[in-house]
Amino acid sequence: MKKLLSLLLALLLLTGCAGGSNQTTQPPTESSETGNLTIHFIDVGQADAILLECDGEYMMVDGGNVADSSLVVSYLQTQGVTKLEAVVGTHAHEDHVGGLAGVLAVYETAAVYAPTRTYASQCFDNFVRYTDQQGLIITIPQPGDVIEFGGATATVLGPVKSYADPNNTSIVLMVRYGDTSFLLTGDMETEAENDMLNFWGEDFDWSADLLKVGHHGSDTSTGYRFLNAVMPQYGIISVGADNTYGHPCGAPLSKLKDAGVSVYRTDKMGNILVISDGKSIGIAWDVASAQPQKPDDGDTVYIGNINSKKLHLPTCSSVPSEKNQVIFETYQQAIQEGYTPCGNCMG
Repeated sequence: MKKLLSLLLALLLLTGCAGGSNQTTQPPTESSETGNLTIHFIDVGQADAILLECDGEYMMVDGGNVADSSLVVSYLQTQGVTKLEAVVGTHAHEDHVGGLAGVLAVYETAAVYAPTRTYASQCFDNFVRYTDQQGLIITIPQPGDVIEFGGATATVLGPVKSYADPNNTSIVLMVRYGDTSFLLTGDMETEAENDMLNFWGEDFDWSADLLKVGHHGSDTSTGYRFLNAVMPQYGIISVGADNTYGHPCGAPLSKLKDAGVSVYRTDKMGNILVISDGKSIGIAWDVASAQPQKPDDGDTVYIGNINSKKLHLPTCSSVPSEKNQVIFETYQQAIQEGYTPCGNCMG
């Protein structure tokens, strides 16, 4: 992976293209004068762990489960990390914060962020303990706060309210580098997504080149309204192979496809690297035989019920009998004709 990163970086800067079955890129309009932003989506199975590097400065967002600590620390060592400008635990669940105790035990860190300082679990207690050992106090960020590393910025966009469900308390970050942008959403679900949209208002620019798809591709995240605001070109799903949750679910995959998003998955592709020179984005991954799911792969249809005017995915248990069906090729077409999404299959 490190050799692949070097190759992709050189191709991005020198030729504006990348070859090979496990690389893809948009040609940059010009070479970067300051450096590059690299985002590592580390394959930690059914969990999240993201390393960001810009101009020699590093930031860690989530760290997988407790059992992933050694894997994550080893990965950081292979990347030459010696210090972290920031560590962010997006929320208190183990599959996000569990491995961060190991990271904090090894790496000097300038600041630690989380949506809470208390949570009833041993792994979160360890996260707090190793933060304390560095003489730091967990910062609970507010919407609009900015974390800087190298020439990149990470702006906190959520959460904007208090929630009982820890998933909805996920810290959402808009990472910007030059003209490129990346939205990291933790496990935030549709309720909190909509609250963010309302909080920032209609004039806020949500557009991002890449979306870290919420909650491992759960059907409780990535609502149509949120996705239509972000309209990414690329989507990354951090997910475990054959997980018991059935992630990623059919509904969000269908939404992403309908929105024209190319989807990259850690369960199929291993570690995924995203590189920006400030103008364009290159993507590389471990498993050479794997390919992203392009929006034009296969056919997606939406099934309307002519009686109830409800719109369903083909996999929905409430799909009407054939005589009461009307088929739409796009979601937008169905909405324009007065159909509303089914609450069961589309959320």
